[in-house]
Amino acid sequence: MTTLDLVPGLITTRKEVADAYGGSVYSGGMVPAPGANMVFVYSDPAAGEKHGYTFDGWAEDDEFGPLYLYTGAGAQGDQEMVRGNKILLDTLTNGREVHLFVSGGRVKGRKLVLQRYVGQVQLDVAEPFVERRASGNDGVMRTVFVFRLRPVHDGALDVTAADVVQPAPKFTQVELPKKPKAPRIPAQTGTKDKQTEQHSTPQTTANIPGGPRTVVRREGLLCTAFEEFLTAAGHVCKSFQITIEGEPGTFTPDLYDATDNVLYEAKGLPTRNNVRMAIGQLLDYKRHLDVPEGLRLAVLLPEEPTADIRALVESLNIALVTQTVDGGFAGLHAGSPGA
Repeated sequence: MTTLDLVPGLITTRKEVADAYGGSVYSGGMVPAPGANMVFVYSDPAAGEKHGYTFDGWAEDDEFGPLYLYTGAGAQGDQEMVRGNKILLDTLTNGREVHLFVSGGRVKGRKLVLQRYVGQVQLDVAEPFVERRASGNDGVMRTVFVFRLRPVHDGALDVTAADVVQPAPKFTQVELPKKPKAPRIPAQTGTKDKQTEQHSTPQTTANIPGGPRTVVRREGLLCTAFEEFLTAAGHVCKSFQITIEGEPGTFTPDLYDATDNVLYEAKGLPTRNNVRMAIGQLLDYKRHLDVPEGLRLAVLLPEEPTADIRALVESLNIALVTQTVDGGFAGLHAGSPGA
């Protein structure tokens, strides 16, 4: 094999990478190189736009730092966690390094695509992927995996303005069915807490910029429990995927109860800042949702907030639903349709 130093900013080709580390040149966007204990991820946002989605790219930083979104493999029909998608997901547990490349144009006069090496990344441990709706190359809407990649905690990255998630070309609202058949997330081993399914355990340990940090999944667990509570009472639950013209990314409310026409936003802690954020999200989402008139808004919390926070919510005619000690829920209704 030839020698190729993977330094962020390097301009290379897939062939040069394969010659140096192994792996296929033509096997899709997620290429394993078992001999080097690596997986190479090749991102091409321009290709994604041809299929009607604009997920790929550097997203807005969150509390854990930079985040790169990468759409999984599968051009038609709902994507499945097989082949390249599973290869990438399995890096959570098999120790393989993940190296991210972004298409950097073509060699003049040739079909050869240049690749810019961004750097070494890893899947977000708390939420390795989300499911979104996008059209396939046949024009039919389907479910796709959008993987969430973060730089390794001590890794340098080469990020440019061109890497930022591109603004949506138009406003769209797409229904997201709740409780998708999400694939199992590999069990964590070593120093990481076990993680079997999305939102199935209360916490895990993530290596993020700045070092390992415990990530608590309170909000996801709360949403799952409440959805099960509503579904058991005969309610139909779903959510929406919203894109805003001129803005990057998508927006997804936590839960919409179609039976009672209620939009919920959940927060994992009953603090003032969390509740204020939920209020802002609900008011923003309401402006963009095409649902029957009379939509009600509700904040979902794991326990009672202070009296003044409750008064704040009530003053805005927003309901408050809290989880009870027995695992049930109290507030807007107790789960009975039309209550």
